[in-house]
Amino acid sequence: MTVRSAGILLYRRVRGGDVEVWIAHMGGPFWARKDARAWSIPKGEYLPDEDPLAAAEREFAEEMGTPAPSADYHELGAFRQPSGKVITVFTAESRFAPERIVSNTFALEWPKGSGTVRNYPEVDDATWTGVEEARTKLVSGQLPILDALVQHLESRGT
Repeated sequence: MTVRSAGILLYRRVRGGDVEVWIAHMGGPFWARKDARAWSIPKGEYLPDEDPLAAAEREFAEEMGTPAPSADYHELGAFRQPSGKVITVFTAESRFAPERIVSNTFALEWPKGSGTVRNYPEVDDATWTGVEEARTKLVSGQLPILDALVQHLESRGT
């Protein structure tokens, strides 16, 4: 059975007409000192009978510590990841500006085999960044999501 996730890729226009996207740095010790290919769109798994947009909004709130902004969301598509997981992604223009990021946590034995289990945030940072910089930060499987956003914006003439 295919594992399904749903996520939200917010974008905003900045001076000069450039576009920035909201991305999140993955938490936990594996990602702690990594920047390149260590970021993701806010997303998470959902059940087959769950509405993907509702799941994306729930996951966004869990990872950011604040609700997804009220916006006119557009489905960018479903994107198969190298792991086989399929992410359904929604996008909207927003001026999202949380005061702070407070992510939910997960338990992990670290170092592996040590017997020490600690809780780590799923997301330890999030920021607006330009599309080209996001191409260097996002995990490689999510790069087609950026391409779809650019195509979506071009098709709307924006």
